[in-house]
Amino acid sequence: MAEKTKEKIQSSEEIDIFLSNLVPKHELLDDDEKKRFLNEFNVSEKQLPKIRHTDPVIKRLGAKKGDVIRIERKSATAGEYYYYRVVV
Repeated sequence: MAEKTKEKIQSSEEIDIFLSNLVPKHELLDDDEKKRFLNEFNVSEKQLPKIRHTDPVIKRLGAKKGDVIRIERKSATAGEYYYYRVVV
């Protein structure tokens, strides 16, 4: 029984979650982009929506706590738009 569980865990780690059309494009902002974004919109990290460091996409990006992620979403009415989250 334990072998099947181990196989499932290994196979799930091999799946590229970015290939799914259900996962929007995520991009890790570098320090300069992060500062520019926070200044341009006059917000602090505490005011941003949060995303946990245990999220599979965040793990895959290698993001750490305090990093800001840009998520590109698609909408039938708005076209493409960006959504920002801070890693906690």
